[in-house]
Amino acid sequence: MSLKEIRCCVLIPTYNNQNTLLRVIQGVLEYADHQEVIVVNDGSTDNTRALLESLPAGLIILHQERNMGKGRALQRGFEEAIRRGYEHVITIDSDGQHLPGDIPLFLQKAREMPGALVMGARNMNQEGVPSKSSFGNKFSNFWFKFETGISLPDTQTGFRLYPLAPLRTTRLYTSKFETEIEVIVKLAWKDVPVVPVDIRVIYDKAERVSHFRPFRDFTRISILNTYLVILTLLYHLPRRILLKTLQKGLWTMIREEAVKPEESNLRKAASIGFGFFMGIVPIWGFQLLLGIPLSIYFRLNKVLFLVAANISLPPMIPLIIFASYKFGGVFYKNGVQLNSFEDLTLESIHMNFLQYFLGGTALALIAGAIGFTLSYLLYSFFRR
Repeated sequence: MSLKEIRCCVLIPTYNNQNTLLRVIQGVLEYADHQEVIVVNDGSTDNTRALLESLPAGLIILHQERNMGKGRALQRGFEEAIRRGYEHVITIDSDGQHLPGDIPLFLQKAREMPGALVMGARNMNQEGVPSKSSFGNKFSNFWFKFETGISLPDTQTGFRLYPLAPLRTTRLYTSKFETEIEVIVKLAWKDVPVVPVDIRVIYDKAERVSHFRPFRDFTRISILNTYLVILTLLYHLPRRILLKTLQKGLWTMIREEAVKPEESNLRKAASIGFGFFMGIVPIWGFQLLLGIPLSIYFRLNKVLFLVAANISLPPMIPLIIFASYKFGGVFYKNGVQLNSFEDLTLESIHMNFLQYFLGGTALALIAGAIGFTLSYLLYSFFRR
């Protein structure tokens, strides 16, 4: 299958990768004609411009006078591909870690799933993969799943095939490495199918030049994920749940999630125990905000977790607060020893917050442990 069959081009953003750039371009040209290759030189200060000028005519070469970031280079490449009438674009990094020989894998996936975003999946456990890359990828995979509900093995790969139609109406605000996260989340929110394909990867320390700045870029990615999580909680997660509910029916969805025959008794009991813990732990207003993503991350039963977390329904709140204060008195000797609800005042709450916090946390741990133990015993007896 050729690029022409799906009206696809190849986009190579580059910045100071003079050691590997020509090899990547030559590898890509084995699968693409010159006019199907777009190279965006993002203000390189090494010998990149001279190398590009030495190539045969026909390649689409765009120069940015100053370094604006990988995100801006990608956006300019997308705009050029759309302007030239392409319907898909394959992006590949110029640092030599990706092998152009894997391009046919993307084309095959695109033919099997028209309109899909195809993500190259590197083996992050192979020898030579930098530890910071492996950690960053796991971090990114977790938040991508929370924001979209989609599990991917590699969300930080630069080797991808994008459908250009949804990108025409996708507004991107970032400009550096974090753009590659923003764009896939927003495409997933547009219900674009996202599929992985296994690819090879090479990390040659002698050749590869990485421009990722751990502290600065990780901070930018964290800020972006904070923004995306807020949008997820306010709109996209409720929308996802509503659509799933409409498709299956509310009772069917709850029953399927709660029953899950393949789920172990241990996991079900852990879901209930964790629900009791999060429902009581004294972080009012943030219990579900933290509990839901954690239950997703640990693959707990979300229905059982939410039911158990509702131990803090309004009628129970005064009892939980009172019990937390009483229990906190065991650990905080200088606190107020409450004997009745009449002793519970705003002044006592303000002056003895530490007593309440310690007691509430201890109470949550004990309630979680009891909930886990009892539910596990019941499940083991009735659900063999």
